[in-house]
Amino acid sequence: MEQKTTLAYLRTQPSPVLPPPVFAGGALQWVRANMLAGPGSALFTLAGLLFVVWVTPGLVRYLFIDAVWSSPDGAACRAPGAGACWSFIARKLDFFLYASYPREMVWRVNLCMAVGAVLAVWLLWPGAARKGLGALLFFVIYPVACLLALHGSDALGLPTAPTDLWGGIFLSLIVATVGIVMSLPGGVLLALGRRSRLPIVRFFATVFIEFVRGVPFITVLFMANTMLPLFVPASWSPDRLLRPLIGVSLFASAYMAEIVRAGLQAVPKGQTEGAQALGLGYWRMMGLIILPQALTVVIPGIVGIFIGLFKDTTLVAVVGISDFLRTVETARLDPAWAGPTISTTGYIFAAAFYWIFCFGMSRYSLMMERRLSAGRKR
Repeated sequence: MEQKTTLAYLRTQPSPVLPPPVFAGGALQWVRANMLAGPGSALFTLAGLLFVVWVTPGLVRYLFIDAVWSSPDGAACRAPGAGACWSFIARKLDFFLYASYPREMVWRVNLCMAVGAVLAVWLLWPGAARKGLGALLFFVIYPVACLLALHGSDALGLPTAPTDLWGGIFLSLIVATVGIVMSLPGGVLLALGRRSRLPIVRFFATVFIEFVRGVPFITVLFMANTMLPLFVPASWSPDRLLRPLIGVSLFASAYMAEIVRAGLQAVPKGQTEGAQALGLGYWRMMGLIILPQALTVVIPGIVGIFIGLFKDTTLVAVVGISDFLRTVETARLDPAWAGPTISTTGYIFAAAFYWIFCFGMSRYSLMMERRLSAGRKR
């Protein structure tokens, strides 16, 4: 029988390195994959480029080239061909920041904002140490100390600054921060209540969520402003600032509850069964196993609620709160600064303020989403 001989060839020298294809990586590959993937994509890309080329020159000319950067009054801003009136922003910036808050006391506002920023960075920085202490300071000690400082107290030797005088950017940040901080734990409790096995708890949680989500935010603010004092004695009537803060917190908590409930439903049932097999109680199971997974899954939805809440703080003006947007509207009514470009500049400045904060929250959420979901990538 003839025996077959198997021949094998073993290369002793490495094969030469070939250059990568032109569109194999880098910027060209990104452009090809995202902007020129097909005829429709190329058409939309071309239309977008044409729109940018059409809008950008006029926008740059209005905001920078023809802008009025220095003017003692609004006369220069009313001249023909004048662009954005940034001198109006510079002259009214103090009013935008503090509204009618006493100017000799604004150091309290600056101190509270600086301390709050430091604590927020401490908690949000992924690698920061001793976050437990930071959370205690931010959520417990800081609010009480800041409230006493801003309002004043005779016992502390600080003159009183009534909340009627509070307003501007610092008040918008207070309303947004309180709503964001209170909405997440409130939403978690409501979501757990809606999934509770106790019928009475599930009933009240469901009724509250559906009722609040079924009415406009302005209605909730009016109800908080007019109805809350009816449920307590006159001596315990909530402060005029506390009422919208409660309304904002309740409204955001109802929406947050549905986001958290979606995350709870996304957690596999085996996680609950495994925790019960280990003998963990309900609250330990939720705090250590279920909720961390559920909240990680719905980070985009949670941040979406935060962004919407931050922008909706402008609606507190309907109940008499002088927020940042209200100060812009009030400042543009000054006869010395009356003019179409002056009003437009004020609203552009307000839009830039809200966009910077909302964009920052969006970028931070994307970063945290990538960090927390690294273990689930396949």
